[in-house]
Amino acid sequence: MQIYKKILVTIDCSPVDKTIVEHVTALALQNRATVYLLHVVHSHTLDQNRVLRENCEACLSSHQKALRSKGIETHIIIRSGEPELEILDEIDKEDYDLIAMATHGHGLFGDLLFGSVSDKLKHRIQVPLLLIKSDTG
Repeated sequence: MQIYKKILVTIDCSPVDKTIVEHVTALALQNRATVYLLHVVHSHTLDQNRVLRENCEACLSSHQKALRSKGIETHIIIRSGEPELEILDEIDKEDYDLIAMATHGHGLFGDLLFGSVSDKLKHRIQVPLLLIKSDTG
């Protein structure tokens, strides 16, 4: 039975990505799902935007290549802006069956200080949200 057909994976181009990509790889194979890798470039200057965009393109291409090597159809989505708003907009525009993201495990103090995109999302979306805590965050 195919439960998940379209899986949106938020990628922040940090070591925590490995954890969520491993989990999504297994889910995608089991469900013959298509994976959409999303990264939101959050920059304050044009130069910063250019550098961050180049870095995320390389990061996403690497994950895409790994997923495709296992026979998983994979697409890349790059957006610019505030991560929470851009992720919510992407979810609203498409018909995803699952949203997956790794958490950094900041803890209560870190979440209060930095905010947590995953915490904000879980209160605002109707799509199932898979949160995997990374050992490397």
